[in-house]
Amino acid sequence: MPEHVPHVPPASTEAQTGPDRTSPPGPDRTSPPDPLDVAGALLALLRDTTTEPRPDAQLEALTLAVAADLPVLLWGEPGIGKTAALTQLAASLELPLTTVIASVHEPSDFSGLPVIGDDPAEQGVPMAPPDWAVRLVRAGRGLLFLDELSTAPPAVQAALLRLVLERRIGTLQLPPGVRIVAAANPRSSAADGWELSPPLANRFVHLQWIHDHDVVVRGLGGTWPRTTLPRLDPDKLPGAVDYARRAVCGLLTARPTLVHRLPSSETRRGGAWPSPRSWETTLRLVAFATAAGASREVLSLLVRGAVGDGPGLELLASLDRLDLPDPEMLLADPGRAVLPERGDLRQAVLDGVVDAVRKRPEKSRWDAAWALLVRAVETGAPDLVVVPASTLAALRQEDWDVPDAIDGLAGVVSVSRRAEHAAARVAVAARAGR
Repeated sequence: MPEHVPHVPPASTEAQTGPDRTSPPGPDRTSPPDPLDVAGALLALLRDTTTEPRPDAQLEALTLAVAADLPVLLWGEPGIGKTAALTQLAASLELPLTTVIASVHEPSDFSGLPVIGDDPAEQGVPMAPPDWAVRLVRAGRGLLFLDELSTAPPAVQAALLRLVLERRIGTLQLPPGVRIVAAANPRSSAADGWELSPPLANRFVHLQWIHDHDVVVRGLGGTWPRTTLPRLDPDKLPGAVDYARRAVCGLLTARPTLVHRLPSSETRRGGAWPSPRSWETTLRLVAFATAAGASREVLSLLVRGAVGDGPGLELLASLDRLDLPDPEMLLADPGRAVLPERGDLRQAVLDGVVDAVRKRPEKSRWDAAWALLVRAVETGAPDLVVVPASTLAALRQEDWDVPDAIDGLAGVVSVSRRAEHAAARVAVAARAGR
């Protein structure tokens, strides 16, 4: 008897093959987007920022030093934005950026790798440069960023000396269109940090990089400060060079001990300090700042970053006096004299006028000096004329008539002296009360 086989109805065509295998997908059926593509689109939106003109002294100082073709070293705590500033600077100046982490390289990476040729006895052993240096030479221009400089060991720092000063890597000479900027963290916050060697530190313009709250907040909102090279006035170039030379040479003539002063502490040796090399750097910075019409704040950052705070402040003070009017010109036409607004500078001008009269005492010059003192009282603080007036009065000769101008100043001097005596008596009484 044949075995009973149950009847099974034939499967439908759709059940056999499935809808996806028998017909193309409909127009409304699309593949889901790739998650990485979506993430990339979001990252692109986050990187989509703009720039705006905004006063920023430290950024202006950086760009001016770059324009002057001087190596710059940015000091700042980790995460302060040094690398981001250099990236934005390169993009704004349309310079290709080459970043080299100094601490992960060997000394031979900067001095050149020896390559043995066919006949070393005849041709020697050339020092081949690294690939990044070759790319810079081929481009003819660029921004070389030496990052994490304070984590480079002493042997690497020694190899960097020729690169920073002479722009040479092995036998390769970097073109003039290449600028060098470095960044470093203080030793206390650097990973296995070292102090900078004095020879390497003395080759840089040191700028302390700090964050500006408003700049950071506005930048995170999508708008960062715009970086532009300083506009140098062609008509001011000869005068700027003469001004810088007079300023630096005048200070070093009066203060010869400032020509070279190596700091005693290791930490300070790794910063800015005065030497003939750094004074040459300072002279160039003063000339560029003058030709660009840079602010005093920017000039102060640059000068102190080249020779240190003490010598830099002395140079800034001498620059103030370099701009003072000539005492002889003031004595020639006291009625049109324009005196400085700042009290210390006005005092220096009046002292210079009195000193000029002392060196060449004449009745007409003595009268002109009194006219200048009257003008100073009318346009500024009266107490500034007390000492010059007393000194000028002592220069009077017997046959000189007393000018009418003295009558107007007599009261000022008298009141000022009485105020000084009263203040002295109060101070004495206060000390006695204790």
